[in-house]
Amino acid sequence: MSVVTDQPAFSPDPAGPRLPEPFLRWFAERGWAPRAHQLDLLALAQGGASVLLIAPTGAGKTLAGFLPSLVDLALRGKRRPGEAQRGVHTLYISPLKALAVDIERNLTKPVEGIGLPVTMETRTGDTPAHKRQRQKLSPPDILLTTPEQLALLIASKDAARFFSGLRYVVLDELHSLVTSKRGHLLSLGLARLRALVPGLQSIGLSATVAEPDALRRWLVPQNPPGAMADLITVAGGAKPQISILESRERVPWAGHSARHAMPEVYEEIRKHKTTLLFVNTRSQAELLFQELWRINEDNLPIALHHGSLDVAQRRRVEKAMESNALRAIVATSTLDLGIDWGDVDLVVHVGAPKGASRLAQRIGRSNHRMDEPSKAILVPANRFEVMECRAAIEANYLGAQDTPPLLDGALDVLAQHVLGCACAEPFAADALYDEVRTAAPYALLDREIFDRIVQFVATGGYALKTYERYARIRQTKEGLWRVSHPRVAQQYRLNVGTIIEAPMLNVRYVRSGRGSAGGRGGAVLGKVEEYFLETLAPGDTFMFSGRVLRFEGIRESEAFVSNAAGTDAMVPSYAGGKFPLSTYLAEQVRAMLADPARWQALPDQVSDWLRLQRDVSALPKRDQLLVETFPRGQRFYMVAYPFEGRLAHQTLGMLLTRRLERAGARPLGFVASDYALAIWGLSDMGAMATSGAAPLAALFDEDMLGDDLDAWLAESWLLKRTFRNCAVIAGLIEKRYPGQEKTGRQVTVSADLIYDVLRSHEPDHILMQATRADAATGLLDVARLSDMLSRIKGRIRHKALDRISPLAVPIMLEIGKESVNGETSDMLLAEVADELIEEAAGQR
Repeated sequence: MSVVTDQPAFSPDPAGPRLPEPFLRWFAERGWAPRAHQLDLLALAQGGASVLLIAPTGAGKTLAGFLPSLVDLALRGKRRPGEAQRGVHTLYISPLKALAVDIERNLTKPVEGIGLPVTMETRTGDTPAHKRQRQKLSPPDILLTTPEQLALLIASKDAARFFSGLRYVVLDELHSLVTSKRGHLLSLGLARLRALVPGLQSIGLSATVAEPDALRRWLVPQNPPGAMADLITVAGGAKPQISILESRERVPWAGHSARHAMPEVYEEIRKHKTTLLFVNTRSQAELLFQELWRINEDNLPIALHHGSLDVAQRRRVEKAMESNALRAIVATSTLDLGIDWGDVDLVVHVGAPKGASRLAQRIGRSNHRMDEPSKAILVPANRFEVMECRAAIEANYLGAQDTPPLLDGALDVLAQHVLGCACAEPFAADALYDEVRTAAPYALLDREIFDRIVQFVATGGYALKTYERYARIRQTKEGLWRVSHPRVAQQYRLNVGTIIEAPMLNVRYVRSGRGSAGGRGGAVLGKVEEYFLETLAPGDTFMFSGRVLRFEGIRESEAFVSNAAGTDAMVPSYAGGKFPLSTYLAEQVRAMLADPARWQALPDQVSDWLRLQRDVSALPKRDQLLVETFPRGQRFYMVAYPFEGRLAHQTLGMLLTRRLERAGARPLGFVASDYALAIWGLSDMGAMATSGAAPLAALFDEDMLGDDLDAWLAESWLLKRTFRNCAVIAGLIEKRYPGQEKTGRQVTVSADLIYDVLRSHEPDHILMQATRADAATGLLDVARLSDMLSRIKGRIRHKALDRISPLAVPIMLEIGKESVNGETSDMLLAEVADELIEEAAGQR
């Protein structure tokens, strides 16, 4: 069934769902009436259906998702004396800990206002162990949790009892849950829940969905394959007011800090009640927060929120947001999903959003109401980002969505789930295989692959089977698989999950000069990547938690710091923080470049730049690849403009340099951005391209994704790092032990040793297979690169120039750029950019 509604509200039809009198009274007291889609969802759920609700921000999705549960609990009444302890009734699963906390706060209002006999609690990684244990013995009616906690719950021996009364699973921000390995783990958890509770119903909530039918299949068991949940789509919603900040300062040619626009951003903060400032990385959040405090002449309360900060600090910020005590909050993706805190009336997005759906999600945090427009300002950090921001605004007004497609289920995640099932109770392989295939990501799983996964969990695989430590499950005489030792279950619970972060160290205060021997120290400020801290010497400074700190030393899993004077500091670089440029926005930027009529929507300094490029060289057509070659100094350069994102460009750069090396071009290196790729060498690559010594059609041929890719991967460190992540997720390498934790170095050494063994003796090992699949879809973006090479075949435009072009200036500034921060760095970059653009225009 599919329902589309844009009605604001209606009274329940006599034949439709009936809200109990206390619910109707609660609505009436507030001058409200239940919206059409809320009652539609209630009717479908009461009829036994699973449902996907797609509705704009502020449409009351949360209440709609919980309404079937609240009505059912209201009719059930309180537990009578002597009645057996009830299990959890409704499971709410969120991608963010903060969102689960926020939902509990917001849902408490109707529960208390209606007077419902309902208990409700959160269970996340931040929940104390004693409270999690108590929840298992005395479950709340509604449990608000995360995918990782669900995996732990179903791996418990009492899982069947705990979930015996489960009626509904509510999955919030479903689009962000299903596209990653967390989504694969969650889908397997739901498959297990359905096996425990055959009548279980799923309710999915989302505001941004590109392919609704994929999510509809994900919500229900795939037996038969292709089964789909019912769909309710809410039309309407006020169009947001989005603008691009036109700074009085010159937009930089390169970089991501947007430091040039901070005075104007500060003025916007002063004009509004509460401003939420989003950035794409944690290091950007630290920089932006520090810069705003530097110019905060009015001492406005401004806070910082990102995932590396200590949980207590994050909760303090969230409490201040709830009470409208803050004028601005600088945040990463920790606050961009569904959260409705305080009176946020402006969203500022610093840097390009990298995706139309991500932008829609983030700006929905402003005026979190369906009938009031959200207000947002985009602050591009460089000139290419100006075009990307313009494309994102146009996409938003068109309602375009570009959430990533769903992928087949990851094999390392399946291995983790198989072990988790054995931790709960012995399982039969046939039954578990049938159960796993009901999960949408694993609906097409081959039985031979599944059996290899079971054998891997049982022995580690052929090359590792002689080592007792890898024998985690054993087969009983009855043919059932059980854990080989209780210690295995304990280790599983310590290491469950799919989020693999860079090795982190606690950052803890000590007195200046005390070093790592200064006792236990003071408060913990949060965590920073281990590899960054290992580059510091005692006395070095870095910026974290909104302040400049002096590095004192490292002991075990803690880095000790003290307060430092001054404002110049190094900045932590957080691994994996950058989002990929979406295919949709990349295509729209190419279209904008090719259409001068669309340049009038751009600032003069950007449109003038494009006109100069058109006069000096060329601009690529929508379906073309522009490749420029030119000499500069003692080197020769090749710059290509695929606009396919940094990951695809880095892979392309690796493969092109191999081909150029074979052709005798003597390449020296390359640098990639989201928009362009630059290669430099000692031979004239332009002359080689035109003479036929290294023709561009051959260089950019699709066959580079065959032997060239395999040869490069065999030599690179990339597969080893990918294997490390897969091995940790699959449980082959355990990071945490009771009372201790392996350092990042220890995990890497263990992973590298096993990788070398498998590569030599069992290259088709199931984890090696998972590693190659991961690298292709994640770190390499092979599919996107393949699509690009196919698209440009026969459409490569080569411009052999005698000097740098205007379009090449941003990527040329990336070459050899030192990691120096502050105004001096900005001035130096601006001077170099001026020299390059003068050179491109023939003025030098």
